[in-house]
Amino acid sequence: MAGDAREALLDRCVAFLTEGGFSQLSLREIAAGTGTSHRMLIYHFGSREGLLAEVVRRIEAEQRAALVALADGLDDPVEVSRRFWRRLADPELAPAERLFFEIYVQALFGRSWTESFRATVIAAWAGPVEDLFVRLGFDAAQARQRARLALAATRGLLLDLLVTGDREVLDAAADLFARLITAPRPD
Repeated sequence: MAGDAREALLDRCVAFLTEGGFSQLSLREIAAGTGTSHRMLIYHFGSREGLLAEVVRRIEAEQRAALVALADGLDDPVEVSRRFWRRLADPELAPAERLFFEIYVQALFGRSWTESFRATVIAAWAGPVEDLFVRLGFDAAQARQRARLALAATRGLLLDLLVTGDREVLDAAADLFARLITAPRPD
């Protein structure tokens, strides 16, 4: 029951925070916007930072599910990549993506509240992306390498987009990367 209440509260926080942005909001402002008290947020998430890490965890899980759904519906890996990039590059996701990178930076400094983020930021994505490359015919080692490269490059492109807003050149770069990363390995 407590887990259900926590998940329902997290649902409300995700909806509220992705709608209006959040990195500068206090815990009390988040509580007011979600119809709860700051004490309930602390009870369920430990701190403002813990709540934000959980919001990012949830959003990342939704993005992974979207990638898997796209891949299941298409046979063309370049088109899967293009559609996923369009999804990630959607301006409506920018507030959540800024929070992702904000927490990523905190994880670089080993902040204790980012422990679960650090444990999953690569690992949770690696499996589904590796599976896509295996489906394309790459062996496990090649799939692992390409998955890590794909994660790093996509995050770099996304960070560039958030900083520069240079959509045209980054859309073209993402398209080029999709074609390169899915190309057969020259033997």
